[in-house]
Amino acid sequence: MATIRERRPGVWEVRGYTGKDRRGRPTQVSRTVHGGKRDARQVAAQLTLQPSRHAGGRTVAELLDEWQARNEGTWSPASKRDQAGRVTLVQRDPIARMKVARISVADVDRWHARLRTAGVGEASIRNQHCVLRAALTQAVRWGWVQTNVATAARLTSPKTMPRGVLAVDDVRRVIDAARALDAGAGLAIRLAAVTGARRAELAALRWEDLNRDRLTIDSAIGTIRTGSRGDPSHPILADAPTKTANLRTVTLDPATVQALEARRAERDRYSPWMFSLDDGPPNPDRIGYWWRRARERAGIDPRWRLHDLRHWSATQAIASGHDPRTVAGRLGHANAAMTMRTYAHPLTRADRAVAATLGEILSGDEHGLGCRSTFREDSPNIVDVR
Repeated sequence: MATIRERRPGVWEVRGYTGKDRRGRPTQVSRTVHGGKRDARQVAAQLTLQPSRHAGGRTVAELLDEWQARNEGTWSPASKRDQAGRVTLVQRDPIARMKVARISVADVDRWHARLRTAGVGEASIRNQHCVLRAALTQAVRWGWVQTNVATAARLTSPKTMPRGVLAVDDVRRVIDAARALDAGAGLAIRLAAVTGARRAELAALRWEDLNRDRLTIDSAIGTIRTGSRGDPSHPILADAPTKTANLRTVTLDPATVQALEARRAERDRYSPWMFSLDDGPPNPDRIGYWWRRARERAGIDPRWRLHDLRHWSATQAIASGHDPRTVAGRLGHANAAMTMRTYAHPLTRADRAVAATLGEILSGDEHGLGCRSTFREDSPNIVDVR
């Protein structure tokens, strides 16, 4: 049962019982209500009917620890490392010392403001916010709190120009530059462009994954940044599930298959891995190094990342008229909407094609009525987004 106390005219304090802490002491949550007694009674009724029962006085820091312990067994090595780092960052802030049952949307907004004032980048703020939101979602499932205040909080960010997409000539140049460095490097960069595979997925490719023109992508190399003697220069590598834990098979073009078969004839006797020099899996950092060297030799803008080849692959495929669902399958996405939203960057060529199509329609009738569409199924520049 919640209690009501008038602190001063028009200001009421409503207290609700939330259970007991780990020492058996009763805990409660308090709400301040501005208005009349009727307003206070409504809040009291809410706390009585839907109390935050089992938080037991635990802090946000304790919730984060329990969330991490509950979920880390399902994470890949890379995700485990990243999430642990984000939890540590959140626990350094005063918000971590707050009671789970008492944290509010305003507290989350003030936390965002403190991070920005301290010069923390927007990407880091978003990552930390996602960790807190996930932990509070677990708290809701456990009955510790009734609502997830991190979901209600508005995560704003400064407006930035949309990220573009690599030019076709730049992709060709960087592949040629990588091939000049090493045959394996050229092949890895070409596969990244053709398949949209992530760096860790490329590192996990074995020769047995290639069956004629079909390539199976079912794992990724996770890097644990502590070696046998705690030396970060000798990390432990683990063959783990892909980021989305999905197995996918993609078809390769004849030129890529020919290059792979030639590479297999030379290397499969030495290593079962496509891009390793020994029996163990290659470090994904090696493929990242190939990309940086090839990018420098090709003279393209240093802002372009290896991951941008994944964006390029999706954008070119969709802009060429291929079914977004098929493209999503190649990337390992279960939802084609995710592919369209994240990777289908607008292309000038496709935008001009849309303008030309609309112009032709209007040219058929000066009033823009009763005209027939000039859409062609084989047009490479039209995207059917139905």
